[in-house]
Amino acid sequence: MADVASIWTGNRPKSTERHWAVALLAGRQGGVVALWQLLELGFSRGMVKHWVASGRLHRLHPGVYALGHEVVAWRGRLMAAVLACGSAAVLSHRSAAAWWAILPSERARVDVSAPRRHRLGGIDTHEVALDDRDRTEHDGIPITTVARTLLDLAEVVPPRRLAKALENAERMKLFDLGAIDDTLARSPGRHGLKPLRILLSDYRSGQMTRSELEVEFLRFCAAEGFPTPQANGLVGSYEVDMLWEEQRVIVELDSWEYHRTREAFERDRARDIELEAAGYTVIRVTQRLLTRHRARLTAQLRTLLVRP
Repeated sequence: MADVASIWTGNRPKSTERHWAVALLAGRQGGVVALWQLLELGFSRGMVKHWVASGRLHRLHPGVYALGHEVVAWRGRLMAAVLACGSAAVLSHRSAAAWWAILPSERARVDVSAPRRHRLGGIDTHEVALDDRDRTEHDGIPITTVARTLLDLAEVVPPRRLAKALENAERMKLFDLGAIDDTLARSPGRHGLKPLRILLSDYRSGQMTRSELEVEFLRFCAAEGFPTPQANGLVGSYEVDMLWEEQRVIVELDSWEYHRTREAFERDRARDIELEAAGYTVIRVTQRLLTRHRARLTAQLRTLLVRP
């Protein structure tokens, strides 16, 4: 460690503390540091210019540098983009969703929200004065909250991608309906409100209970002219939700309320495998499938129920 210190201090013990502060700061930020941060640590612009000339700092954006080498990993690239847009900037939109790990992104450009627009290579800046309730820090990077990220995401990705982000947030226990509702209430006029609210309807407490879903499915069968299935029928040692024994078709009704844990998910899939091995076709029907994708469900069941 003494050798590393001598490299950065130029064998000047009185400046060791400040130089180590730079190294620690860059370490926390993925290997990057901003000019304004160096000035706050007490370094002069002349010293920063000398470090750039000597190869100790490598310019990534105006006023943002990589410490010691030019190549930085993904974390450093994201942090560099945020630093380049000022101390009030945060990672947002698709880049924030990727950093929260709720929706992967292969975009080379980085999304940053800041009080004013910046024209910088590789960065898409979104000019906005964020409410303090919409900003946080995740693994050392200033970033929009998950709720705000979802609202921003609703304006730049198609509904199917937004739905995937919601599912991933719920799976990772990052989904907070109350926080999302609070963010929506404070964001009138946003284009992302409508698509996000449509998808959120499946997560609200007003969703059908299991018994209500059973009644609705039976009504659906009658309306489409399907034979009435046996409700809560027995197949071997298993009780299934809906059964057409002659056609060997089983429908399991998935209510989010009763199938939201990993244990339930694994148990249900293991059961499906056993039933399919016994010659049955198993279909899982959710409220969303029954109400919003009715035509697709109708076509699928019609094919299965008329087969030999």
